[in-house]
Amino acid sequence: MSVPVANPRILLLGGHGKVSLLMTPRLLSRGWSVTSLIRDPAQESDIKNAGSSATGSDIGKLDVLVDSLEDVATHFDAKRVLDKVNPDWIVWSAGAGGKGGASRTNAIDNVAACAFARAAAATPSIKVFLTVSALSSRRQRAPWWSDEDWALVERMNKEILPAYYKAKLSADECLTAVAHKRNAASNASPFAAILLRPGGLSDEAASGKVQLGKTRAKGFVSRADVAEAAARLLEEAQKGWLGGWVDLLGGEEDMGDAVKRWISSGEDAIEGENKGEIYKSL
Repeated sequence: MSVPVANPRILLLGGHGKVSLLMTPRLLSRGWSVTSLIRDPAQESDIKNAGSSATGSDIGKLDVLVDSLEDVATHFDAKRVLDKVNPDWIVWSAGAGGKGGASRTNAIDNVAACAFARAAAATPSIKVFLTVSALSSRRQRAPWWSDEDWALVERMNKEILPAYYKAKLSADECLTAVAHKRNAASNASPFAAILLRPGGLSDEAASGKVQLGKTRAKGFVSRADVAEAAARLLEEAQKGWLGGWVDLLGGEEDMGDAVKRWISSGEDAIEGENKGEIYKSL
């Protein structure tokens, strides 16, 4: 079990994304400080506006860092950013967003994401890394999926968004592998790697009702519910949970109940993947 960080500083990568803007006040409202990384100084006002909706008696401090994820090609590049912030936790909610073609998608969604995962795992003071990934990001059919689910995922990954799939999968496996390596070392501090894997994203208001853990492949979830799920899973990591793969769709179960059920179950939605091959992929 890791030693809890009472008031962590969080580096939020991709701070101007839709999920990040919804996540920012949720993190601040928990008394956690956030440094939001953006690529364009003109985006700073949006970050500040998002932070201003935080509520509570102990609101964390919000800072903005202007830098480019496209310039991060190695863990040394990522370490340069980490050294500016000295975060306790990292949240990756960044991506090319389909702009710039396959090469830019790979550069951000894979290369930069993996560089930050490697740099974070090599930094003992960083205890938690949460990435917002995608439910379809896996090599094997999940054991709980139907034929229809698998056919949908195969079509999405091979025909509709192949570059995105390859980049996301590589980054997810990188984070999973570096976390396993650090946690397997006898003299290393624990490192929680949380891979939050939502299905299709919508801009509807938060419902607080979800399917969480092992879900079907088909479905949507609001970005606001993704942001809230991320914050709640970070709370669990603060208590010592070491993370894992967590799939997420809109549903009928109360968010709080779903998180508690999932954590107490000890399950991991990585089930069905070849973990040995992932761990050897570094």
